[in-house]
This record gives sequence, structure tokens and C-alpha cells, in this order.
Amino acid sequence: MKTVNIHQAKTQLSKLIAKASKGDAFIIAKAGRPMVKVSAIGAPAGDEIQRLGFMAGQFTVPKDFDRMGEREVERMFGAEE
Repeated sequence: MKTVNIHQAKTQLSKLIAKASKGDAFIIAKAGRPMVKVSAIGAPAGDEIQRLGFMAGQFTVPKDFDRMGEREVERMFGAEE
């Protein structure tokens, strides 16, 4: 994430806002110390990011998934009787 000082932020504000609105958040620092983070409204923040289910509907699991390769495993390790 890009860090800019207050002077840079003042002189390049329009450009920085345009980038932030496209998802490229940045930090404004004062004397090298981070002060604020600028990000697009609606962009998920750290604890708001949802990972579970992010690929829902993009692939399917075969019904026999738990039995796939069963013959090969039996051949390698012997079938239990």
C-alpha cells in the first residue's frame, strides 16, 4: 500500500482520489508516521473481507468424490475384507 506525506497528498489529491476510488487505497503520513488510510467507500476493510464461499457456483463436486480413486488405493494398499 502506497504511503504519501501530507504535502504530496495536498498537491496530488485528485490523482490519489481517482486511484483510491478504483481500489488502490493509500496512507497519508505526517513526519513519516501513518495518520490515515484512504480507501473507496464500499471497499471492504480488513475484518469485513469475506472469504468463505467466494467461489460459489464456479465449479461442482462430483457425487462420487469420496470414492474417486478407490480402485487405485485398494490396489496400492490392499482391500480390507
